[in-house]
Amino acid sequence: MLRNCSTSSPSTTPGRSHKLSSRPATPPLTSRRCSVPKSQTSPTTGHSRRHRHGPVLDELGFASRFVSGKIEPQPAVAATPPRPAGELGSASIDHIARLVATAWDGAPATRQQRGQAAGIILTYLTDYPGRTWQQRWDASPLGRGEARVGILGSRRETGMAIGQGLRSLFCLRVVQPSLLAFRMNDFKEYGQFFVAAQGDPLLENYAEQTAAAEVSWAHRREALFDVCCLLTVQGVSFADLTPAALLHYGHETRRVRAITHPGKKYSNRFVGLSAWNILHQMGHFPPDTPSTMRAALSRGQLTIEQLVDRYPIHNRSVRQLLIDYFTRRAADTDYASISHMVLEVAHHFWEKIERINPGQADLHITPEVYASWRHMISTRDDGKPRAGVDGIVICVRSFYYDLHTWATDEPERWAQWVAPCPVPPSEIRGLDKRRRRINERTADRTRQRQPLLPILVQHVEERYDKTRTLLEHARQAQPGETFLLDGRSYQRVVTKSDLHQRRRSGGQSPVRVLDEATGELIHIETDEEAAFWDWACVETLRHSGVRIEELCELTHLSIRQYHRSNGEVIALLVIAPSKTDRERVIPMSAELFHVIASVIRRHTQAGRSIPLLSRFDPHDKVWSPHLPFLFQRRIGSTNRVIAGGTVLNMIKRRCHELAEQHPGFRTTRFTPHDFRRIFATELVNSGLPIHIGAALLGHLNIQTTRGYVAVFDEDIVRHYVAFLDQRRELRPVEEYRDATSEEWAEFDEHFDKRKVELGSCGRPYGTPCQHEHACIRCPMLHVNPKMLTRLDELETDLLDRRARAATENWAGEIEGIDMTLTFLRAKRDDTQRRVRRPTVDLGIPALIRATDQQEKPK
Repeated sequence: MLRNCSTSSPSTTPGRSHKLSSRPATPPLTSRRCSVPKSQTSPTTGHSRRHRHGPVLDELGFASRFVSGKIEPQPAVAATPPRPAGELGSASIDHIARLVATAWDGAPATRQQRGQAAGIILTYLTDYPGRTWQQRWDASPLGRGEARVGILGSRRETGMAIGQGLRSLFCLRVVQPSLLAFRMNDFKEYGQFFVAAQGDPLLENYAEQTAAAEVSWAHRREALFDVCCLLTVQGVSFADLTPAALLHYGHETRRVRAITHPGKKYSNRFVGLSAWNILHQMGHFPPDTPSTMRAALSRGQLTIEQLVDRYPIHNRSVRQLLIDYFTRRAADTDYASISHMVLEVAHHFWEKIERINPGQADLHITPEVYASWRHMISTRDDGKPRAGVDGIVICVRSFYYDLHTWATDEPERWAQWVAPCPVPPSEIRGLDKRRRRINERTADRTRQRQPLLPILVQHVEERYDKTRTLLEHARQAQPGETFLLDGRSYQRVVTKSDLHQRRRSGGQSPVRVLDEATGELIHIETDEEAAFWDWACVETLRHSGVRIEELCELTHLSIRQYHRSNGEVIALLVIAPSKTDRERVIPMSAELFHVIASVIRRHTQAGRSIPLLSRFDPHDKVWSPHLPFLFQRRIGSTNRVIAGGTVLNMIKRRCHELAEQHPGFRTTRFTPHDFRRIFATELVNSGLPIHIGAALLGHLNIQTTRGYVAVFDEDIVRHYVAFLDQRRELRPVEEYRDATSEEWAEFDEHFDKRKVELGSCGRPYGTPCQHEHACIRCPMLHVNPKMLTRLDELETDLLDRRARAATENWAGEIEGIDMTLTFLRAKRDDTQRRVRRPTVDLGIPALIRATDQQEKPK
């Protein structure tokens, strides 16, 4: 007898007949609970926008990037068909019913009902043709996935749950269901029953590994169920389970859910993620298997032939020409650029040329065909105007001129394809003007968003502070206890599902609170997690000016420190650039260092180290080495690096919330790159030399930095006069030269000159004080929190002076004092806000002095 996996049946009515009443072979399905879905071929619409690109999966009805990967999905093959209770394919109903009743422990009534339920199902199968139970099962509506087991009678009709009999037949391998037939029914505790029935030490070891996994109870249950379901429907033992089989199970589950749950997002979710992680960690998969299912599902880089064949090119000679052309260009071009080039030339150019002129045999394009093509690409497929027309035209022009150049060196290969470039010179003449218009729109975008940035930052900070404080109070409260926070009443709540999960897993319940004013149940841990990453991403972007790809690539190894000769330590951030091969190092301000330290501390709580992850580059389609990425978080059972699109959606949600109170956000949205442009604008407009700004931003061309800078009206005259003075003294090449070692040394020494009474001055290197040392009014002053009392003293003195000025009727003095008071109070509020930020303890061990070691008793 196997170990106890039974569950008591709520109904144990004695004396009721459990024989199958006379009913048609395929009864009408009128009950909602037992009915077949409306359409078994209806495509789902529950896919997200990130699945728009990739091969189309017919069963799902939409394109998906999770269709093919490096591992070809295929079901497992059984070395020996598993038969835990012997061969039962032709056994009698009574023998199987007795076996089902005795296979698991439980109360006598429960065991009896289990055997009777199995007998009812087998009696039902005798109405269908076949010599074995498997053949009869396949011929029945249950086996074809056209009906649920509830058609054989409900608990009220039979006095028992018929589903437990079907579960027992699957566990004992009497019949092998298809995944559709299996998923049509719901089985309680299927994983535990299946493991107990198999008697497989390898499967029992997996169950133990699953129970010990550091994931939630729900994910542990899902990991066990997925493996047991796979072994059931594929008819294999645990030793036969392969990565390809688990991928096949994931794809088939999506196909089945598109039938059973059409139009639901649930049908688009991949299963088996937790199971893959556990199987990989326990060494069941081969060593070269990707560590996560997501890595196994990623298609990676396509070959040139695959890139070209994504688009219907009917002329085979031109197709081969395009393949040869892109193959040669790929020798000195990265994958992302090649993929974009194929899109421009193969799709936007030649595919549309063949659509306009199906008989086009070579590259000689007539003016009429070119004009039609030029008109076609001016609008997108959805009817909206296309913004990147110039890029397509330039790419086509380069294609023709490359063939001209290559034909000179290799006429036998390229000369036959040489043709006049169809792009007229008039297309290029207005290019500079259109680019200037683009730069003007970009600068205007920056001007619109710079005044809104403080509002967005304040909203993100307040949201994080609120959720963090609420979480701290909720953790200190007992279940059912009510507490006040900011005038609102909250109650710590533990739901029934939380209690159920805690009893099964033995862990802690999630922290939930009830807002008694609105009745909203808040999962405060989830809200605090989301608020923290919103705050960390926004603060890092605005204080560093990094690109979104560079933000996602920051690791624990990116943090460096520079020791100056006077003992001062300057925190540095090493940026691995996303667009160039040159790394750069930027000094971290106190605010940026606080954000980075908070991220590190969040990962290293309770003595943990930052998990090593591999990040997928969405542009080059490659996986990075395993590194301690800073911007990572747990999603489900897997730690993942935060993607750039995730950050974009975070910012969009915060802007949408602000739109209700601030009209400026109703028509304005921020993107991660807006923070970089605002950062560059503030750098250069505050007086920092543009070549220093270019070095901090990682720009190889100084003109790129100029394109990032949005000049405001009040700065035009001042900068224009300064520009004329410099041009009279220096040549342009000297003005924009690379920074020398002496300049960097002087840039380093300016930190000493920034120290003032109230804190430190943030004026850029090489610039004098523009406010005649009136630090209170200067926006560059960063107040030291220790000097808050000094600000109070200055405020008292200013108020006394203002009272005297009012007595003497000194109107000009009053105006100046009021302005100073405004700046003082703003700086005090800002400093107090920074003080409220929690102190981050990085857990750095203290150094033990040699004298202390000598004093220790031996």
